[in-house]
Amino acid sequence: MPTGSDTLWDIAIAEVEKRENPEGDGKGVEISEKSILFMGNKNGGKTTIILRCLDREEIPKPTLALEYTFGRRVRRHNTPKDVAHFWELGGGTSLVELIRIPITSSNIRAFAIVLVLDLSKPNELWTTMESLLQVTRNHVNKILTKLGKTNPEVATEIKQRMWNNLQKDHPDYELVDPFPLPLVIIGSKYDIFHEFDSEMRKIISKTLRFVSHYYGASLVFTSKSEALLQKARVLINNLAFGFDKSKSVSVDHSRPLFIPAGLDSLNQIGPPPASDSDIGKLRANTPLELWKKVFEKTFPPTSSCDLQYTKDPAQDLQYAEYEVDVMRAQKKQELDQYKRNASKTWKEMDFVLD
Repeated sequence: MPTGSDTLWDIAIAEVEKRENPEGDGKGVEISEKSILFMGNKNGGKTTIILRCLDREEIPKPTLALEYTFGRRVRRHNTPKDVAHFWELGGGTSLVELIRIPITSSNIRAFAIVLVLDLSKPNELWTTMESLLQVTRNHVNKILTKLGKTNPEVATEIKQRMWNNLQKDHPDYELVDPFPLPLVIIGSKYDIFHEFDSEMRKIISKTLRFVSHYYGASLVFTSKSEALLQKARVLINNLAFGFDKSKSVSVDHSRPLFIPAGLDSLNQIGPPPASDSDIGKLRANTPLELWKKVFEKTFPPTSSCDLQYTKDPAQDLQYAEYEVDVMRAQKKQELDQYKRNASKTWKEMDFVLD
């Protein structure tokens, strides 16, 4: 029975459960409920990946601001299906402040992040990654600070869980800085990336390996290829439904990377792809900052990924509504007329100058 505090999504999920389990099969079995936020480059392939994870044969549409869907999976016969909430942030980095909507103190224990980076746009790669992860981390840290006062056990649990993917005897234990939420980094459009010069591919691959390892994240390269999408799906299903994640590893820079969290090392990754003399000239306070400077020397950041999301959703045909559009057009005409009249009035005014 819905309560006054239930959200629209709570009611919808309860209704689906009622229809799928009319006789109350699996009563008393706890339902797992997790949330994932997908973010990354604009037009980077986030929607395609989500649809594939949910086995939906739909044509991807451009994401408007923040969109929501959910998936369900059954763990065993005659038990309720677990629920995974899928949020997708559109607009690249321009709408990043919207991450405060899906990530809250009530769901943070079961929240994860999937960062989709477009491999075909290396000059946007670092800026996109840095902007999205910084804002998300700051927001999560604020929630953890509040929880530290109101529910310290939960705050402590989340902070300890950050290190679950790295054993204490791992040689890099003191050198990394795990992201506060489970994180998967997906390099999309591998089919285009594969046509790059081999040295460019090596620099991008090594850099993403370092970033992923530094943040305690899993890394996978994918494209529209069914085989590569399946690898990404394995990691996402682990976050969403607790399915086993693959222990296989692929670190060959001439092939699509697949590295589950905790299975890489700084020794295997090697130093930043630059000469010792060049590295010596760079001033950096952290290993992450050093890798950033080396990467951006080869791929200078472009401002295009920081442009504001200017597409007007009111002009998008998929949201067309005749009555609303007619009224909007009328109001626009009235506004234009007001501007013209106001302009004439201001021009006709005499200003007294000292």
